[in-house]
Amino acid sequence: MIRKYKRLFHREEEESHFWPSFTDLLTAILLCFILIFIIMMVIKSFQIEEMKRTIDQIMGVRVELINDLNEEFSDSSLNIEIDEKTGALIFNTDILFEFDAAVLKPEAFEFLDEFVPAYLDVLLESGYDDYISEIIIEGHADQIGSYLYNLELSQQRAFSVAEYILSEDFPYRNIQDHLKDKLTVNGKSYTEGRTDEEGNYSNQASRRVKFRLKDEEILEKTRELLGADK
Repeated sequence: MIRKYKRLFHREEEESHFWPSFTDLLTAILLCFILIFIIMMVIKSFQIEEMKRTIDQIMGVRVELINDLNEEFSDSSLNIEIDEKTGALIFNTDILFEFDAAVLKPEAFEFLDEFVPAYLDVLLESGYDDYISEIIIEGHADQIGSYLYNLELSQQRAFSVAEYILSEDFPYRNIQDHLKDKLTVNGKSYTEGRTDEEGNYSNQASRRVKFRLKDEEILEKTRELLGADK
């Protein structure tokens, strides 16, 4: 009987040693997870700060680019509008196309021969090339006709512009290699209509072609996401 109680006492003693050891193990694991979490948060903080510095640098370059575009085109006879926020260059499609057509007018070639080299000079010869991921030729139509009809028309107009400046007929062949690496086209149908001075929708103002840089919306979205982490 005495041996029986000794065995029970010994078993209880072993269990009492086991549970503190198990608790210590759980505590150590929990501390490891906390430490890993803190390290990850510190790394993320450094990454966010680095991203902010990079975005601020790119945005600073964008401001300089817009200033250079203004200097090049604000007094130009080409009648080009410059978006002061993005640097997009906008001109009415009447310069390039007949109404409801996607074939370049004869005078459109002279316009593009003058505009495109001047535009590329600013982008490529002023040190901005590394900051430009894509140049988009964007067509916009009015609300006359269906959405799909104007989507096709706006896309075809943008393509007609790109097709000419990448063709053998374009006189400045030396800049075509740069364009091939970065150029794309897009049609917006009538999704981004414009208004006149009185705030009324304007078919004429809505018909336009835009040369813009792809990273403008990426930069703005990234800044918004970074701002949300503050």
